[in-house]
Amino acid sequence: MNEYEILLMLDADVAEERQNEILTRIRELVERSGGNWVRDDAWGRRKLAYEIDKKTDGVYHLLELDATPETLAELSRILKITDGVLRHMAVHRVRSNQGPARAPESAVPEPQYAAANTRSPQQSNNEEG
Repeated sequence: MNEYEILLMLDADVAEERQNEILTRIRELVERSGGNWVRDDAWGRRKLAYEIDKKTDGVYHLLELDATPETLAELSRILKITDGVLRHMAVHRVRSNQGPARAPESAVPEPQYAAANTRSPQQSNNEEG
């Protein structure tokens, strides 16, 4: 059993009952195949960065579940053909004992641009004269 997250974007124009039906169908598929439904984090209605099928808003849900790769493949297949689903993305969830994931620290020092762009008073006087 693997841990997965699915970011699901639903059409904001679809009725809330239909959105709940989609989520219920996903949950039932996961549980019927022996998986575990962890949680549904509803992010709500958000403006899209660009139009998708002439839609400017979407309703986002972050789904966390434990399932087999076969169940995830079937879930993705169903979400691709379901009316009301604009986009979805499934990723393998990795747990760490270090807390929330952070960007790695860079081993390369930051460049010092400020010192390179300043002029000494002597340089300024030479250019004016």
